[in-house]
Amino acid sequence: MSGTAAETVSPATDTDTATAVRAPVTADAAGEAPPPALRKVADGVYAYVQPDGGWCLNNAGLVVGSERSVLVDTAATEARTRRLRAETGRIVPAGPDYVVNTHFHGDHTFGNGQFAPRAAIVAHEGTRADSAEAGLGLRGLWPDVEWGSTPLVLPDVTFDGSLTLRLGGLRVELLHVGPAHTAHDVVAWIPERSVLFTGDVVWSRVTPFVLFGSVSGSLRALDRMRALGARTVVPGHGPVGGPELFDFTEEYLRFLRGVAEDGVRDGLTPLETARRTDLGAFAGLVDAERLAGNLHRAYAEAEGLPPGARIDVARSFQEMVAFHGGLPACHA
Repeated sequence: MSGTAAETVSPATDTDTATAVRAPVTADAAGEAPPPALRKVADGVYAYVQPDGGWCLNNAGLVVGSERSVLVDTAATEARTRRLRAETGRIVPAGPDYVVNTHFHGDHTFGNGQFAPRAAIVAHEGTRADSAEAGLGLRGLWPDVEWGSTPLVLPDVTFDGSLTLRLGGLRVELLHVGPAHTAHDVVAWIPERSVLFTGDVVWSRVTPFVLFGSVSGSLRALDRMRALGARTVVPGHGPVGGPELFDFTEEYLRFLRGVAEDGVRDGLTPLETARRTDLGAFAGLVDAERLAGNLHRAYAEAEGLPPGARIDVARSFQEMVAFHGGLPACHA
């Protein structure tokens, strides 16, 4: 095992959430963010963080027991997944036995093909259906990205509610907490190590995104995750932290809900509301332009749309691009 892979990352302990979570991601001495690598966060548990956590720069994780291992999520492009596979091979040379997809978005699933068929791909039944419907559509949003070969490989093990993977001494409890970021989000809880992989239900120094899911559902999911008592929280995007990441995500979502309520009251469209909104403390977050897309979901819920119900994603994304003044950057 390399020194990089064995390095331990501790959860944040700063009690000032605004300082701990909203601070910009620091660069190394060369002025660039460190390359992604598996870093140990607990005995047998590793986090794979891709700075700066922006569009398609997601996190993943590895859990290694005495008998089996689980990879939580993959990566967006062939090159990024090859790096993840190489890092995984430092710790489990034969590769993981299971790959869990926390939700259907391509940055978390496009790398499935580099681990299957040796690894069984595991996801919620709804995530499998969403992945089949979405296909490789994410690639079309950013045609200039060097995606490489990312064949669509759907989960072959699915479940509803919850599923426990027993690795020999460690359990990975897969809990359906959606609708939140999407309609069918799953988190991976390792109770013996008090580590929680949240997928994109929780964010760190990155603007939360709920266009595909639910504002109210996300708030319920945060309450459920808090009750687990995790000491270490690995978000879907951004640096590893602790329970303060729940607080940060909730704070943004409640801000979003208040902005939406004001916009509906004043008869403004989501885009008009986004353009007049002062993001305040959230202005410096990565991908702040997500406000426009998030407002479409918040408006829909304010008008009675059930959590996770279908919404016009294409129109919402177009308005987010208009608010941003161009296509948001994707460095996958």
